[in-house]
Amino acid sequence: MQWPCTDPRPAPSADAAGRHRIAVLALPRVPPFELGIPSRVFGSVLDAGSRPLYEVTVCTADGAPVLSDAGFTVQPAAGPEALAAADTVIVPPTHAMPELGRGGPLPPEVTAAIAGIRPGTRLVSICTGSYVLAAAGLLDGRPATTHWNLAPEFRRAYPRVKVDEEVLFVDDGDVLTSAGVAAGVDLCLHMIRRDHGAAAANRAARMCVVPPWRDGGQAQYIDRPVPEPTVATTTATRAWALEHLGEPLSLNRLAEHARMSLRSFTRRFRDEVGMTPVQWLTAQRLELAKQLLETTDLSIDLVAHRCGFGSANSLRAHMRTAFGVSPASYRRTFRTDDLVEAGV
Repeated sequence: MQWPCTDPRPAPSADAAGRHRIAVLALPRVPPFELGIPSRVFGSVLDAGSRPLYEVTVCTADGAPVLSDAGFTVQPAAGPEALAAADTVIVPPTHAMPELGRGGPLPPEVTAAIAGIRPGTRLVSICTGSYVLAAAGLLDGRPATTHWNLAPEFRRAYPRVKVDEEVLFVDDGDVLTSAGVAAGVDLCLHMIRRDHGAAAANRAARMCVVPPWRDGGQAQYIDRPVPEPTVATTTATRAWALEHLGEPLSLNRLAEHARMSLRSFTRRFRDEVGMTPVQWLTAQRLELAKQLLETTDLSIDLVAHRCGFGSANSLRAHMRTAFGVSPASYRRTFRTDDLVEAGV
């Protein structure tokens, strides 16, 4: 689940070899898992000739090694010059700056390194890396997310940020933020999908053995009382619905499949997924529509019918609302015939 992408076009910048340059800023006491996400996910993206489409460089604010929160030292490949040369800068969390939780300032070397980032560079945070972007003033007045457990603290420290703790990530065009830990994987896959289309993102997801798209948002992970084991779930009905997206799927039909009352089904669905059944169905249908637009020659009318929107006009309206583009514009932007022919 994410905010509508305000700029669906591929990021234009690249190095001499045509690779998009990503700099990952390793700060003291960085968690190794979050630090490794960009290299692993973006490193799985290849073109039809098996050439990497991204170059990922781990750097530090001053070029010196930093101690991870796992107790081992991270030796960076570069210093702040990598940030200045990057097309995308990704900031994983740091557990060494508790003052950021109170709205305190960044260390001088970090402030200087961030100040060297070129205008127009895509900025990304993973989990509480959002605190770094917020402390630098880069999230003021913008929608963003962070780990749900720290959202109240984040709001107090950075009241000018429009934080939403119920989503897995927020795409605000040139600034993107993810929720906790593994949501960084979801955001990286979304960026690949945005840059090179669903086929490339799906290929990267398969290589990393993760789902290309997770249902719902982090609302489903927020700590709540555990239901009794006898309480029915909507899991089987969601799986069934994904196989029948092209059919009329009313709330009554979904509730009947789950063998629940309409009221119980709606409540249970929202508790489990973090959104209403109608919102979830629309999101799944839009994902299917994007895949069909990218990988087939089906007419807009046929795509709309196969996805359950009923008409091309309905599909156009939903895509404009969600992504700000028409189906035809999306197809022109993201259609990658070379990747389709290569089976990516």
